[in-house]
Amino acid sequence: MNLAVRGIDADIRWNNEGSFHKDELKDLRFDHILANPPFNISDWGGERLREDARWAYDPPPVNNANYAWLEHILWHLAPNGTAGVVLANGSMSSTQSGEDTIRRKMIEADVVDCMIALPGQLFYSTQIPACLWFLARNKKGSGKLRDRRGEVLFIDARNIGTLIDRTRKEFSNDDIANIAGAYHAWREGKGYDDIPGSASRRHSTKFEAMATR
Repeated sequence: MNLAVRGIDADIRWNNEGSFHKDELKDLRFDHILANPPFNISDWGGERLREDARWAYDPPPVNNANYAWLEHILWHLAPNGTAGVVLANGSMSSTQSGEDTIRRKMIEADVVDCMIALPGQLFYSTQIPACLWFLARNKKGSGKLRDRRGEVLFIDARNIGTLIDRTRKEFSNDDIANIAGAYHAWREGKGYDDIPGSASRRHSTKFEAMATR
C-alpha cells in the first residue's frame, strides 16, 4: 500500500484474503524483505492456519498476528536473506499465548541479528513505542560482514528523537546515522564497543548498544 500511495513502480499483488490466507508469492524466496505490518492484529484468522508450513517455530497465537508476520517473513527469506520488520515494542518481551517460546526458538535458530527499541510517538497512527527486528538466515559472514553466529545486537534508542508537536516525535538525520552506524560497525567488526550511552567511542549519543551471545 505504501508503494502504491507513493507511486513507486512495483509488482503489487492485491487480494481480499490477505497474505496469511492467500500468499500471492508462496513459492518465492527473497534476499531482502522490508515490512511494516499492522501491530497486534487480533482478527487475522489464525485459528484456520494451525498446521501451516510457515510456522517453523510453533504456530503463532490466534489472538495476535505479530509472530505470524515474523514467521511468514522468515519463511520467504532466501538462504542468505535478511529482513527488517517494524513491530510493537511488546513483541520483544511478550509471554502470552506462547510468543515467548517462539521468540526463544528463533533465537536458538540464530535468525535474529539485531533488535532496536524505539521511542513512542514516531507514527501518525499510534502513540505506542515500536521496535525494529532485523532477521538474517545466514550469520556466518561473507564479504565485508563478519561471523556473527551466536550473537544478537540490542540497541536502546528509546531516549532519542525530537518532539515536533504534542503528539509526534521524529529522528534527525544524525539520530538515524548513529543507530545505523552502530549496527553496521557491529556487523562488519569495525571497532564496535559495548558502551552504554554511545554507539562508539568516537560518537557520543543518547542510546545504548549492547551485543550479547
